[in-house]
Amino acid sequence: MIVTVLGSGAAAPSATRVQAGVLVEAGAVRLLVDCGAGVVHRMATLGVDWSGLTHVALTHFHADHLSDLVTLFVAWRYGQLPPRSAPLTLFGPPGTLGVLGRLAAAFDVDVTAYGFPVTAIELPRRGTVPLGGGVTLASHPVPHTPESVAYSVSDGVHRLVVSGDTPEDEAFADWAAGCDVLLLECSLPESMAVASHLTPEGVGRMAARAHPRRLVCTHLYPPLEGADIPGLVARWWSGPVMVARDGTVLALPGND
Repeated sequence: MIVTVLGSGAAAPSATRVQAGVLVEAGAVRLLVDCGAGVVHRMATLGVDWSGLTHVALTHFHADHLSDLVTLFVAWRYGQLPPRSAPLTLFGPPGTLGVLGRLAAAFDVDVTAYGFPVTAIELPRRGTVPLGGGVTLASHPVPHTPESVAYSVSDGVHRLVVSGDTPEDEAFADWAAGCDVLLLECSLPESMAVASHLTPEGVGRMAARAHPRRLVCTHLYPPLEGADIPGLVARWWSGPVMVARDGTVLALPGND
């Protein structure tokens, strides 16, 4: 399994970070989790084969997690010759079909009928679905918005957990327990803490409960740039931690 952080930023514009997006490659599965602003062009910057994605999964409906979805579909139809013909499966929490309908009305881009087969599936907020080749996608609710979910991707040997946006939540930490990589949002410093996001200290407390083999912080707002995030996390969690940047690649297994 290879994980590439495409966008490590959040809602605030950043000179170095685009908004949320993670590519997971496992066998024939090429899954994009979230597609915030800048993610499509970041794939081009990094040399990612954006035309070859097989699945997309949305964690929730905030713009910094889905605003480039229309850009991606337009690129598949008009940004390459020949246009995309391969099927795609798009997952999201309950309410996803309504969001896709509103995007279609706003941009005249009906992603379920856009020149190639698209299957749009609303996953239960606690659900598991096979992606093929022994790879599974599982969802778990997180208390960010009413629909918000985290995702787990497993190839039968390794397990990646992507938090999406979340505050501290013991149920989610317990669900993520023992995963190989926990890609956890880390939005704001403690001095700017809000109820719907994590600080580095909150990340440390979540990791101390989940005990991942590796902790990776993402979804940073500019006030955290330059902060000693690993040092702050270490007040609560003594395991390995890294701060993602756009283009961070994690191989499971691997020594990156």
